[in-house]
Amino acid sequence: MPKKFTGENSKAVAARARKDGAKEEQAQKKQKATEDAYWADDDKNAMKKQARKEEEEKKKQEAQRRKEENRKAVEDEMKTLTQGKSATPAKVTQATILQRKEQEKKEAEKRALEEKLAASKIIASPENLQENLNLVEESSARNLEDAIALLSTAAPEVDLHPEKRMKASYESYAEVNLPILKEQNPTLRLSQLKQILKKNWLKAPENPINMKMAAMAAVTANSD
Repeated sequence: MPKKFTGENSKAVAARARKDGAKEEQAQKKQKATEDAYWADDDKNAMKKQARKEEEEKKKQEAQRRKEENRKAVEDEMKTLTQGKSATPAKVTQATILQRKEQEKKEAEKRALEEKLAASKIIASPENLQENLNLVEESSARNLEDAIALLSTAAPEVDLHPEKRMKASYESYAEVNLPILKEQNPTLRLSQLKQILKKNWLKAPENPINMKMAAMAAVTANSD
């Protein structure tokens, strides 16, 4: 009589199934973690690339904006220069614009010098400037140019162009007085010391402008 087949133990089968299921679940978790890490790295690199791309785009836009502003400024200046001309305007270059601005600067400096002369009572008229009896008996100073010419004839020692010596005089003044200011104000920065030095220079007797004003005032006093 053949041996009866009893079959596999059901508990053992269930335990093995649970064990296999746990291994499979663990393997799936590990695989998912690996994939997540991979995609996280890709996302990080993609974000960096996107940030660099956006930064480059901002720089390009800023450069384009500055270029456009410069172009518009030149166009506005050209319109101003050519405004009111009935004929076809000549081509205006940036060099022409710079030359015009330089001329305006010189004219402003000239006006400033005229105002300083006016403040020192150098502008004369027949009522307040006596005739130079020795050299210009029949002439009188009627404007700034006449006053300067008359003073230069009557008192040749007066320097009518001290601004030409201004830089050299200031450097000499600074060489002597800046160390003194440093010693007197050891806690101040160099920029602050230079501001004080410049303020003192404006009132200093070594200033060619002040020397000129004093000389002209003396000439005016002697002529009264």
